[in-house]
Amino acid sequence: MATPVLEAARAAVESASGREASTTPRFESLAIVVRSHLAPILHDGPCAPHVRAIRSDAEETAAYREIGADAVMLLSNSFGAAWRAKRAGVRVRAGSALSGRRFLLTHAVVPPSVAGRRAPIPSAHLMRDVAGLLGLLVPDLHPRLHVRDEIVARERERLARAGVDAASGYVLCCPGAAFGAAKLWPPARFAEALDELHARHGWRGVVTGGPGEEPLLDAVADASTSGVVSLSREARDLEGLKALVKDARLLLVGDSGPRWFAAAFDVPTVSVMGPNFPELTASSLERAAIVRVEGLECAPCLERTCPMGHHRCMNELPVEDVLDAARRVLARVGP
Repeated sequence: MATPVLEAARAAVESASGREASTTPRFESLAIVVRSHLAPILHDGPCAPHVRAIRSDAEETAAYREIGADAVMLLSNSFGAAWRAKRAGVRVRAGSALSGRRFLLTHAVVPPSVAGRRAPIPSAHLMRDVAGLLGLLVPDLHPRLHVRDEIVARERERLARAGVDAASGYVLCCPGAAFGAAKLWPPARFAEALDELHARHGWRGVVTGGPGEEPLLDAVADASTSGVVSLSREARDLEGLKALVKDARLLLVGDSGPRWFAAAFDVPTVSVMGPNFPELTASSLERAAIVRVEGLECAPCLERTCPMGHHRCMNELPVEDVLDAARRVLARVGP
């Protein structure tokens, strides 16, 4: 979701040398400070030369000091991120006034509230407004990612060894959720949806995920009857995930990061959502459908595990609704 803002910042820096004096701020350099395990998301794109990968909170603070940053644009809502920027002595600190960090910011976007509670607005819109505090115009909010051809070829060869012909089409499934168990749809439901999509379109299901999600990936594959392939025993990384998403005919995913990879590559997506406000991610939906159980008094609760113990928001979400959403999205996209 942040890539449109990052590219606007990059464009401002790279055009600064040839721009006449104006009211628009002039930035001489840009550093995109990002955790090292997430840095590959930006590889191969125009922002890659500006990435400064860090591994810890201490490295983040040290990076601000070493760079000598005059301003920081805080795109997460983390209290710690604002605290580290202030501690490093960054003079201008722009961000959203959330997580109790307003006093740490010099420039703040205050999200609207209703009856004392934050009104859910899309995170992408909030990031765009934070960029505006520094005078940056973000022309559109469509995510953009890039992956080099050799990574795409590597993943196609990996799938071919598993018996999946990428050219014939496959459905990529990412059933995990780093946020917590509250976002997890039962593996058997994912398997049933993949089996039905295979019956309708002839596309094999391919299941992948992050570190520690191997049992979940295997549970989906084991519950299927159509030969769903689990990549649990394969080396998996974010660059490979970009390639897998880019080549897929459809992404079936929870409320998690791979959904935004699909948006960046214009891949049709069906996302199952439980404990979160759908409004928080209501952007880049041209080729996406959100499926959730409507009318529950306890949802959205925004909790990592179900506080009621019944997990109705996910357990009562039927496969038929997901398949209907896939049909609508695919019809909208066309051949």
